[in-house]
Amino acid sequence: MKSQKTIQELLEFGIINIDKPSGPTSFWVSQYVKNALGLSKTSHLGTLDPMVTGVLPVALNRACRLNEYLMHRDKTYIGIIRVHEEISLEDLQKLADSFIGKITQMPPVRSSVKRAERVREIKTFKILEKKRNDFLFSSQVQAGTYIRKLCDDLGKKITGAHMLELRRVQAGIFKEDTAITLYQFDELVEQYKKGNEEPLRKMIVSGEIVSTLLPVIKIRKDVVKKVLTGSPIFKSFLAEEPDKEIKEGDKVCVFAETRFMGCYNFINKDDLVAKSEFISN
Repeated sequence: MKSQKTIQELLEFGIINIDKPSGPTSFWVSQYVKNALGLSKTSHLGTLDPMVTGVLPVALNRACRLNEYLMHRDKTYIGIIRVHEEISLEDLQKLADSFIGKITQMPPVRSSVKRAERVREIKTFKILEKKRNDFLFSSQVQAGTYIRKLCDDLGKKITGAHMLELRRVQAGIFKEDTAITLYQFDELVEQYKKGNEEPLRKMIVSGEIVSTLLPVIKIRKDVVKKVLTGSPIFKSFLAEEPDKEIKEGDKVCVFAETRFMGCYNFINKDDLVAKSEFISN
């Protein structure tokens, strides 16, 4: 539990939710956090284009290994789209509704991923306000969806449209209301270096947050040493029976009482229950 952890333990296995400003790259923000705190490694949970602002969780040290489990979650954005012809809010909403569901997108030329068509799901696409030819919108989408491309494709249904501004307000379990600006982050780091660790401590999310997303398996305390040295989880290790709804191939979190042991691949065949994806300690 976070309340039982030292600030050093949180810095070793924690996440800071940064409110990324317009201008710097996501990588730059991640490196900024790393250098300010003197860490060995950081990584951000989902790239934002330089001009896009908003929620950018930054994993610290060993928490970087949680990226696979935390990053591939739905994202929510708000933005402004400018259309190239006069259209009512109601009519634009009807066009936006046609994108709800699964769509096919091609990553932009400057994208860091391979340029191949990919299927992504649009959960919501709401046109909220109109001011002349500029429309405020919000959209919840599957991770990996390109919002700029979504706006461009919407424009193709009329005489054209392009995105003016974009802000991410939610990335999985991380939300805008808990994000801190880089200026606020600098203040927390300055206080920490002066001996006041509590403000920084409050802003670090413990890596155990992953257990709110994955099923949990509990093992006995006396087998912790075996697990930490690489042993898979056997049925004889269990403190209680796993949830019947966990399926073979699911990712699970393993705990010994309140101690997080790591993320595992659920097998539950013969005497073997799970094999490690990564061990926390």
